[in-house]
Amino acid sequence: MSVVYVVPVAALRRVVPSSMEVAFEAPFDVERELAPLGPAETDVDPDALVTVALRLESYAGGIRVRGAIEAPWRGTCRRCAARADGVVRVTVDERFVSESQTSDEMSYSFEGDELDLTPLVHDAIMLDLPLAPLCRETCAGLCPQCGADLNEGPCGCAAPSDPRWATLDALRFPGEEPGQSHPA
Repeated sequence: MSVVYVVPVAALRRVVPSSMEVAFEAPFDVERELAPLGPAETDVDPDALVTVALRLESYAGGIRVRGAIEAPWRGTCRRCAARADGVVRVTVDERFVSESQTSDEMSYSFEGDELDLTPLVHDAIMLDLPLAPLCRETCAGLCPQCGADLNEGPCGCAAPSDPRWATLDALRFPGEEPGQSHPA
């Protein structure tokens, strides 16, 4: 249990319905519970600051948590293999129920008068990370022939010929040079 993400909810549980606002910044993985992903995977640094702004509302069966979570991520661009960075912004609307009522698979459980938001924060962020990030929307990628970074400029490689048209490329009119176009 990460103490940073624990919220006291005794007052909420005593007065139903009631609500409270929670807002804080904390490191993503204080306890180092999540294994780091590989270098080509999109991931969140364990020390990255997560911004949490939530509204907790009590109801007869538990506590509803709604709000927004933000965290910076890093990954590898799918087109040019450069480092890609961004911020994941997630809107959450989840329920926490007491451990005695955990038959509900669509909710998080809690025990006592404290609510640990760690699983909610981790799940929301990890499920919303981009699967194929881009370093920028206009990324040109790498040349498929020589591997040059096309973001730095053209590489000078000739466009590959399509093997399906190779037979037609060999056809020439009398006196025509290869690569010469003729009027239509």
